[in-house]
Formats: sequence, C-alpha cells, structure tokens
Amino acid sequence: MAKEKPHYHGHRERLRRRLLDKGADSLADHEILEFLLFGARPRGDTKPLAKVLLKRFDSLAGVLSASPRDLAAVDGLGETTIAALKVVPEAARRLALEEVSQRPVIASWDKLIAYCRIAMGHEKVEQFRLLFLDKKNRLIADEVQQRGTVDHTPVYPREVIKRALELGASALILVHNHPSGDATPSKADIEMTREVQEAAAKLGIAVHDHIVITKSGHNSFKTLGLL
Repeated sequence: MAKEKPHYHGHRERLRRRLLDKGADSLADHEILEFLLFGARPRGDTKPLAKVLLKRFDSLAGVLSASPRDLAAVDGLGETTIAALKVVPEAARRLALEEVSQRPVIASWDKLIAYCRIAMGHEKVEQFRLLFLDKKNRLIADEVQQRGTVDHTPVYPREVIKRALELGASALILVHNHPSGDATPSKADIEMTREVQEAAAKLGIAVHDHIVITKSGHNSFKTLGLL
C-alpha cells in the first residue's frame, strides 16, 4: 500500500494554490514565512516555527530584518533556513533600487524614499549612505560610507567629496537612519550636512537633500528648510 502523505504536504499544496490563484495578498504574514521556510525545510510542518518567529520578532518585517545571530538563537533555525530568510530583504532592496535607477531620482522621489526605507529603515545601528548622481540626476552609485552605533555615525566630509570626484558625480543625496524611530535631525546631523554642502559647493557638486530614515517614516532637510 502507498504510504499516506504527511498532513503538511496537503497544507503546502493548498497554500501554493491560493498564492497562484488569488495572489500573494491573500496570504497572512505567517503564511508568507511558511513559504520562505518551505525551501529550506522540505519536511515537517513549518507553521509552528513561522508563528514562533513572528512572536519573537513582533512582525514579518522584524523577522526579515533580524540579524543572523538573533535568528540563530531561535530553536529550529539552522544556517540554511537563516540564509533563506536573509536573502529576501536583499532581493527587495535590489528590486527597489532598479526602479529608482530607471528615472532621474528627483522625478521619482516616492520610490527613492521607499528604497531607502527598505535598504536601511530596519537597521539596528546608524549607517550613512551616499547616493551619487550625474548631471541628469540619474543614479551613478549607491554606497554605504560609514556604519556607527545606535545613535551616531562618524562622517568625514573630505571622504564624501573624494568619493564623489572619483565617480564623477555632479550631485549628492545624503541618507542616514535613526534606529530610535525619531526622524528629527540632530544638531550634529545639521552641522555635518552644512560642512559637506560647503565642501561640495567649492567643487561644483550639489547636495540635493539629506534624508533621515526610520522604519516608519522619514524627514527631508530640504523640506524642513535646513538645506
């Protein structure tokens, strides 16, 4: 007699069918996590682990932005499974970056903000990112120049300008995140931005904006009248 398939086989098939027939919007957060776990865990029921992850990290975004070290502390998660989870935000970042790169950045501001939030909104420490633009405001390069602590990132204006010259950039957009969730620019943020702007202006490089990103919002120096 043929062996009866384990119950989770039917569950996986039903989820796949729902995804294909009704779209990803029909899936709950724990079901999306289950899909991500399927490939790394070909056997076994992944629903309990998906729910444990959501409880541990509060949300789907929390799970996907968790560090490999924090994920490894969860029983049942090995390197293969952790790798399957960590590749998702990188894929999302590259997709968002491609959309930003297809048009002048200034003309697709909402997409730029969405990209920045995906790229760094959930980071646990501050990072300082530089977007280098050509004369038509198209993206030449997107680079993280510095990583800091939970509330500070050292920024060296000379290094910013040096890199802009190396790339032949005509303009810059500065971006950094506030892990605290408060997108209000600090006094140090404002002073550093003015130093970069002054150094860049001497060489004919424009600083279009400095954006402060959090996981749920952002602030623009230009909108705030600080640039």
